[in-house]
Amino acid sequence: MASTETSPHVARYPAGAKAFPHRDLIGIGQLERHEILFLLDEAEQWVTLNRQPTKHNDLLAGLTVINAFFENSTRTLLSFEIAGKRLGADVVNMHAATSSVKKGETLIDTAITLNAMRADAIVIRHGSSGATQLIADKVDCPVLNAGDGQHEHPTQGLLDALALRHALRERGEAADDFTGLVIVICGDILHSRVARSNLLCLQALGATVRLCAPPALMPTGIEAMGAEVYHDFDAALDGADVAMMLRLQTERMSGQFIPSAREYHHLYGLTKQRLANAKRDALVMHPGPMNRGVEIDSEVADLIDRSIITRQVEMGVAIRMTALEVLTRRGRGVAGWGAAT
Repeated sequence: MASTETSPHVARYPAGAKAFPHRDLIGIGQLERHEILFLLDEAEQWVTLNRQPTKHNDLLAGLTVINAFFENSTRTLLSFEIAGKRLGADVVNMHAATSSVKKGETLIDTAITLNAMRADAIVIRHGSSGATQLIADKVDCPVLNAGDGQHEHPTQGLLDALALRHALRERGEAADDFTGLVIVICGDILHSRVARSNLLCLQALGATVRLCAPPALMPTGIEAMGAEVYHDFDAALDGADVAMMLRLQTERMSGQFIPSAREYHHLYGLTKQRLANAKRDALVMHPGPMNRGVEIDSEVADLIDRSIITRQVEMGVAIRMTALEVLTRRGRGVAGWGAAT
């Protein structure tokens, strides 16, 4: 099932391990455009598998994957667990609430402990930016970032790109990359690692990215990353191909960033009327969890043929299967993947 030696898209990226020379997946910022395309192309086989009655492959049989989540999560943890199990791996979930971290153990000591268990891959979700890199530097196996503070959430950026590519292809549009697309990301940009990963991923694939938020929720200097910055949501949506909404991350806020949820919805909520400012067939996205009636109305979130929110969830499993499979190739002795370059 897996294309473990050569890819049908060899002209798009180097052959063998040079197509993806990284041991870890810490952020989209570490990836070249062709490496992103490689991961998206590799994920297609798992999209196909996941749509079959029997959704199982034994490529990672005998390997142990640890999901170490120091932050609460439902969909990301479940997605990584399903991904590992569908590839035949032994998957162990570690929740911070029941871990020794609550007893005062340092992150480095936790990393050393995990390493001593000889896992074959570790998936990390942590509230501090840079925590996944710190752990990656202390362990001998691949580390996948499932979200670290306000830094990045790389598999979310990749799954969003895959979901968008599928939606465009089903419309008959050439979608190997997103050149010419205008994509609006609106919401709590300041606290969103999803926004950062999507900005980097979508721009690398050729899209123009507009970020929209109240001034208090827009990072200072974000223009330096190539984003077009808006505070007027209607103006940001003008002529847009895609509207991606983000929730307010109140758990990361100290102080009052918005007057009220009602006022926020009035100015930045995606309603059917407001969506009319975008292109007639503009797609709607949301990484979840959604706060219906705050950043997005239900009638928009559930629009048939325009909302691809559930497709994003589907693609999440395929992308995470891809990340686990690709990053463990050296350890499994896959031909052509012996040493990092």
